Amino acid sequence: MKKKILAVDDSVSVRKLVQFTLKSKGFQVSAAEDGQEALDLLQENEYDAIILDINMPRLDGLEFLKKIRSDSVFASLPVIMLTTEGQEEDKNKSLKLGASAYIVKPFKPTELLRLVEDILS
Repeated sequence: MKKKILAVDDSVSVRKLVQFTLKSKGFQVSAAEDGQEALDLLQENEYDAIILDINMPRLDGLEFLKKIRSDSVFASLPVIMLTTEGQEEDKNKSLKLGASAYIVKPFKPTELLRLVEDILS
């Protein structure tokens, strides 16, 4: 069965690049433009991993991460942060909140693929 990934980013171009990259390797990919839309999708679908931006309208990535980590259903769902925030402080905060990995944009699609495959294996 295909692994399902949820890509959450307010940038259409980043969502498209993530979708294209992962679909090319056989993953099923859904997309949301902010944390609130992602929460709605999580209520209706099961995902094997989430790729998450930090800076988004309505509900940002860190708040989204706090919310899902406090819910036992999603507490162990792998989350890869994919963000322009390259500060060590942002990375540490994300990892403390339960992110599985952290990639800074611009990113190499091969790096994202490798991380997703590692996390899901």
